[in-house]
Amino acid sequence: MIRVHLMVRGRVGGTWLDVDEQIKVPVGTTLADFITHVGKRGIPLAEAIETSPHLAHTLMWNGDRCPVDESSGRALADGDQIYLLSPLAGG
Repeated sequence: MIRVHLMVRGRVGGTWLDVDEQIKVPVGTTLADFITHVGKRGIPLAEAIETSPHLAHTLMWNGDRCPVDESSGRALADGDQIYLLSPLAGG
């Protein structure tokens, strides 16, 4: 098993998400697998990406922007950090 740090913060659709967890997944888990796995744990990461398409292009993996469609088959490693921070607007 490996540990991946997941942080999701911000308004997505009509919901405010505030997730900051270490998630254990099997070695060889891809980004797509991870998104499915956390969904089964009640973290709506897939829904966030689907309902706010810009988030699919602003996902951060270890501090680098990582578009989901281009990286879904990439395997995670122990200690990786996945962040999805919804942009805020106001005035």
